[in-house]
Amino acid sequence: MSGTGRTGDGHGRLGSMLSGLAVAVGLVLFLGGFAWGALVYKPYIVPTESMTPTVNAGDRVLAERVDGSEVRRGDVVVFTDPAWDNNMPMVKRVVGIGGDKIACCEKSGRLTVNGKPIDEPYLQTQGLASVKNFTANVPKGQLFLLGDERSGSLDSRVHLDDPGQGSVPRSDVQARVDAIAWPMNGMVERPQAFAALPGGVSAPGPLKLQLGAVVAGVVLIFGGSAYGPIAGRSARRRNGQDRRVPAGAH
Repeated sequence: MSGTGRTGDGHGRLGSMLSGLAVAVGLVLFLGGFAWGALVYKPYIVPTESMTPTVNAGDRVLAERVDGSEVRRGDVVVFTDPAWDNNMPMVKRVVGIGGDKIACCEKSGRLTVNGKPIDEPYLQTQGLASVKNFTANVPKGQLFLLGDERSGSLDSRVHLDDPGQGSVPRSDVQARVDAIAWPMNGMVERPQAFAALPGGVSAPGPLKLQLGAVVAGVVLIFGGSAYGPIAGRSARRRNGQDRRVPAGAH
């Protein structure tokens, strides 16, 4: 009889230990995911419609802090350049890097990079990469930037007569947009049309891993918190049943 009771108490203590461990691990994952995200990402509010429909004016985006040397064609980046708008952060898409020849438009209305037509399904004006024709040679260490709303975006095309033919230095880049946080429109995907060009496209940022850690942490915290009392009640119930068993039954 007493030995059975101690077994029940052991189950209760084991349940409490497992519950505490789950909560502790959950807290580490939850807080660690947030801390990791705060180190890697910075929130921005997009001020204009120049990136519609990918990002709308007023959207809150999460942008990964990156060095300009990490940027690839197709990336949506946050940058500042005094020649553009008095150092106000802007959001545009990189369509050309140093050494590229950018031209528009070929016979079907597409942008070309080094003579290769680029399909851009993210454009507001489907099938028309620019409302005016242009060409530009991107100097080494520079980036050529366009908005996805090509009919009204004030981008590299406006600065074609400037030194660098509208491009900006890689060092102007502050971050690369990975997701739209509000409204929750999800990840900003890397366009595969640029993948065949030398250098390819950027690898996805760690945001999904960070969100996974936070979600797993929440599950463990709530699950562990609920498991402790349940295990304790189960152990007490077993103890009570054992005490009610007649002595002769053993």
